[in-house]
Amino acid sequence: MRQNHGMCRWIMDYSKGLSKEDVRLKFENGENNYKVQSSTQTVGEIIKSNVFTYFNLVFLVLAILLAIASAWRDMLFLPIIIANTLIGIVQEVHSKKVLDNLSILNSPKTKTLRDGQIVELSSEELVLDDIVIFEAGCQIPADAVVVEGEISVNESLITGEADEIVKNPGKELLSGSFVISGQAKARLCRVGRDSYVSKLTIAATQTNKEEQSEMIRSLDNLIKIVGIIIIPIGIALFVQAFFFNGGTFRESITSMVAAVIGMIPEGLYLLASVAMAVSTVRLSKNKVLVHDMKCIETLARVNVLCVDKTGTITEPGMCVYKFEPVDESKKTEVFGLISDMAAASSKDNATMEALQEYFNAGSGRIADKVYPFSSQTKYSGVTFENETYVIGAAEFVLRDRYGEYKDRIEKYSEKGYRVLVFAKYMGIPDQKPLTEDVEVLGFTALSNPIRKGAVDTFRYFDECGVEIKVISGDNPVTVSAIAKEAGIANPDKYIDASDLKEEQDYYNAVENYTVFGRVTPPQKRFLIKAIKEHGKTVAMTGDGVNDVLALKDADCSVAMASGSDAASNASQLVLLDSDFSRMPNVVMEGRRVVNNIQRTASLFLVKNIFSMLLAVFSVILMLDYPLEPSQVSLISMFTIGIPSFVLALEPNKSLISGHFLTNVIVKAFPAGLTDFLAVSGLVIFCREFGVDSDCLSTSCTILVAIVGFMILYRIARPLKRAYIFMMIALVCGWLYCMLFISHLFAITSISRQCAMLMVVFAIATEPVLRYLSIIVEWIYKKMKKNVHAS
Repeated sequence: MRQNHGMCRWIMDYSKGLSKEDVRLKFENGENNYKVQSSTQTVGEIIKSNVFTYFNLVFLVLAILLAIASAWRDMLFLPIIIANTLIGIVQEVHSKKVLDNLSILNSPKTKTLRDGQIVELSSEELVLDDIVIFEAGCQIPADAVVVEGEISVNESLITGEADEIVKNPGKELLSGSFVISGQAKARLCRVGRDSYVSKLTIAATQTNKEEQSEMIRSLDNLIKIVGIIIIPIGIALFVQAFFFNGGTFRESITSMVAAVIGMIPEGLYLLASVAMAVSTVRLSKNKVLVHDMKCIETLARVNVLCVDKTGTITEPGMCVYKFEPVDESKKTEVFGLISDMAAASSKDNATMEALQEYFNAGSGRIADKVYPFSSQTKYSGVTFENETYVIGAAEFVLRDRYGEYKDRIEKYSEKGYRVLVFAKYMGIPDQKPLTEDVEVLGFTALSNPIRKGAVDTFRYFDECGVEIKVISGDNPVTVSAIAKEAGIANPDKYIDASDLKEEQDYYNAVENYTVFGRVTPPQKRFLIKAIKEHGKTVAMTGDGVNDVLALKDADCSVAMASGSDAASNASQLVLLDSDFSRMPNVVMEGRRVVNNIQRTASLFLVKNIFSMLLAVFSVILMLDYPLEPSQVSLISMFTIGIPSFVLALEPNKSLISGHFLTNVIVKAFPAGLTDFLAVSGLVIFCREFGVDSDCLSTSCTILVAIVGFMILYRIARPLKRAYIFMMIALVCGWLYCMLFISHLFAITSISRQCAMLMVVFAIATEPVLRYLSIIVEWIYKKMKKNVHAS
């Protein structure tokens, strides 16, 4: 072998392959089929991004200030912050592990020619221009060009089309496809990072941090807003307490920290993470693997679901839909002939498996000779006592007589069925194209059976207002017929994707069509993008390599485990038993998580709204912040933390409506305002009556806790027996801390005068909360109505 510099190509003896020296040089030049590194973050980067956050910095500063002031008991917020950080790290490391294990290629060793000898090498030992030998069962390890021989390959995982494709000299082989039959030598033309499968791996493992679920995005926005506000308020509180009110450094720090941690919803992220983690476990018991917990919420909000035909709507295998003899009086005889033929044939493809299962009433006659199916000739045959019978594709068996039976054949083809012609052949097939005349005996229509439960599943999504789009690489007419059988709405609105040329074509097509046929992998991405540009939340199901990039672009991606490893690892959800009817359960789980977190998030926001209003109030009136950090932690534990985790795990199948943050604020604002009015009123009155700060602090703690339990009661309605027990247990736990370990939470005895004031304000909170809730609800509905009208 030598290199021709003028043409920049390798000229070699294909019977010998590369020499050891050639291989060494190619390894030195980086022209080997190495496994590309994924584009995910390293473990170190993940830890860094979770530890070194803005709020972790805020809490670190607060902890240092409390340590300087020796206020150790006021650091009860730290365990929650540590737990939040650890959960974030563990979750992202798990996702990284899943993506790094992306296994598009999982082939055994490949037969390769080196120095005229056949050696078996792993994928990573191959180099550019290696001559490899492919035969039935092989997976293509790198892009190659056939140089000798002929093979049939299945590129369904690459292109989405299930047809077997014949590859002869000069034809290109894409990495990731499989050899069905034949034998050929091929030269590797693209290896390593340049191969199709490697480029796909890099694109598939790229994570998009910007794409978040609405709930997480709302929490992020809330955190950003709070993060801006707490700095000036915190500084103002400290300056006022230390310089103007003459407080000690310790007192000034603790009052400032109490206000700041009250304004930060530090437990809300932990609640969301734990609730989603529990959902992940529940779904795994239902044979659903969750790679990205946030997708549970996204799927519950989806309004467009894109599905593939093969593997999603239909089963991977085939079945006989109908057998129709030419002469009805000979139906039993012809059925028996096909049964004998099927019994004599080897079960080497899905079509023959379907025929053997259906035609099972043979006479037991022994075949003289069997002609196996060939993807080139498109038929199989058998000889019984000098009579030869063939069964195969209509165009190849009938040839110039196709017109005679066109109507009978196309009545099935138009409904999405594959038609096989069974005939007596007047010659000897000998695995070559048929040339002699045939006597047509019958027609067999085959189909990919609709998945069990698919009809009910699509009906469920239709009732939920989710629009279905079928995206397939197959003929649009065929796909339309199958979509109709599966019960998908508007199946007659179909289009051939090859007619889509410009970007605007895709944008218009997703509005007007349900079924998209002859779709290429790049077109799948364009369609997903076009749907998202219409403001829709898109979920997509897929099972092949050709689906990977579109799955990554969808808001929520679902893969069938029976498909390629690439699709499974690049998707957020994997149906482990490839049962599409699992989807409603996932949606229900998403509703439970979102609705419950939405309900309990208002508990957290009550504290944040109250703390912010009270902090501003304290700054304006030049008053010391009345609560201490440990007291805020005590109130949070029994009125927010524990009950929120209990409520977040309850069943809830209600439809998700409205925006997450808006719904939460509407519920939280009246309660937070009630808390503020009660406490600020108590502070003013106690100040007028000369109540000392410790007594006031304890009274405020009791008052806020009482309001907190009232809010919890409203949110937990309707009360079940379990909720009643929870409420009793929480009140008992709070009283125990107040009475028996009061020193940990800075709880002191209160005067009679202070107690009477506290009781008065506690009684007043119920009607204030009730009427404020009515007013806020009325304003919200009015605004909502005006927005819809405009």
